Amino acid sequence: MAADMKRVVAIVLGGGEGRRLFPLTATRCKPAVPFARYRLIDIPISNSLNSNIRKIFIISQFLSFSLHQHLLKTYQLDAFSSGFIEVLAPEQKPTKNVWFQGTADAIRQNLEYFIETPADYFLILAGDQLYNIEFEKMVQRAIDSGADLTVAAIPIDRSSAKRMGIFKVDDQGQVLDFIEKPENDDVLKGFELNDESMTKLGLPANKGNNLLASMGLYVFKRNALFKLLQEDLRDDFGKHLIPTQVKEGKVSLFLYNGYWEDIGTIDSFYRANLDLTGLNPGFNCYDESHIIYTAPNNLPGPKISCDKMHRTIVCEGSIVEAEEISHSILGARSLIQKGTIVRDSVIMGNDFYTPPAHEHQSLPSNLTIGEDCVIIKTIIDKNVSLGKGVRLINQQNLTHYDGPGVYIREGIIVVAKGATLPDGFTL
Repeated sequence: MAADMKRVVAIVLGGGEGRRLFPLTATRCKPAVPFARYRLIDIPISNSLNSNIRKIFIISQFLSFSLHQHLLKTYQLDAFSSGFIEVLAPEQKPTKNVWFQGTADAIRQNLEYFIETPADYFLILAGDQLYNIEFEKMVQRAIDSGADLTVAAIPIDRSSAKRMGIFKVDDQGQVLDFIEKPENDDVLKGFELNDESMTKLGLPANKGNNLLASMGLYVFKRNALFKLLQEDLRDDFGKHLIPTQVKEGKVSLFLYNGYWEDIGTIDSFYRANLDLTGLNPGFNCYDESHIIYTAPNNLPGPKISCDKMHRTIVCEGSIVEAEEISHSILGARSLIQKGTIVRDSVIMGNDFYTPPAHEHQSLPSNLTIGEDCVIIKTIIDKNVSLGKGVRLINQQNLTHYDGPGVYIREGIIVVAKGATLPDGFTL
């Protein structure tokens, strides 16, 4: 039976606090964090729309204002279809008045809305991952296998296994066992696939990636999801409910061998951004068959007067007069003055050229990167002002630092949203 995507509902979990992404999450939730031209939330929504899924719920909780603004500006579905994009936030209810305690609890507390939605399958997605997946194939795998739960899995090596959930499967991709973030290497040996099994599953052999890890993307049969949420009242899918379902059986894997990145840390966010500047990036934004949708901004093309520019993405509305920009991303309305050098950096740009005036101004009055600055291995959040001669070079090779408006995480300098660094500031 062919997959009927009209009977599939996507649920995007977008309520995480994202502490490991601080300070990028100091004023916004993880799914609202800018990623090049986009926001992280655009990835699961775009993949769903590209897969003909037109019924989408987004569950939000932590610092969700900017996420709601972005969704409202970006996604307006056809009024003549049955499609929708709805945001679900914590509500005061007659029987319960608490925050969502985890991924499973967030869905459980909104169960009445899902029960009212005509759907045979629920596709549960994270709001902070990068991938291009044809979800029709994942749903078709769920139908063909007859499984109550189908989990997207990716081959990894043993060094990556301790931060992920690992599956043991048979040669047909049916799940036999599951372990979350295993610490014991001897236990992992029992989950490794030999080359023959990898070949039978349609995966490349002899490459060392012979463990299958959960990507945190799930397709549930309708009644199986409702039953699991009502019988296992714990809070989290990965830690609690997925192991319960594996013990009950009827779990299959959808094997994916393409690009996938979980944006959980400053380092992973930084690397994923700069990977876009390559000629053949793992995450391809230039594939017209897999468009990534985002908010229109009605900005002019960038204006560039730069002595040297190499492997750099410059977004709309930017005005660049720098000496050198290399291996970097400049977000919309990036304003960079003469003599400045930017290398291996992510500059998110600005929400406006001139901040709107109001009585309690919390933004810099001048949203520019000043003359003769040196910026290396740095993430600069939105609406930042750097004075003349600022040097962000991590001259002491620090891995961690907290300062007023500027931080170092995993050796990467991060300038917080709305920060001002004075003339001559050096870190």
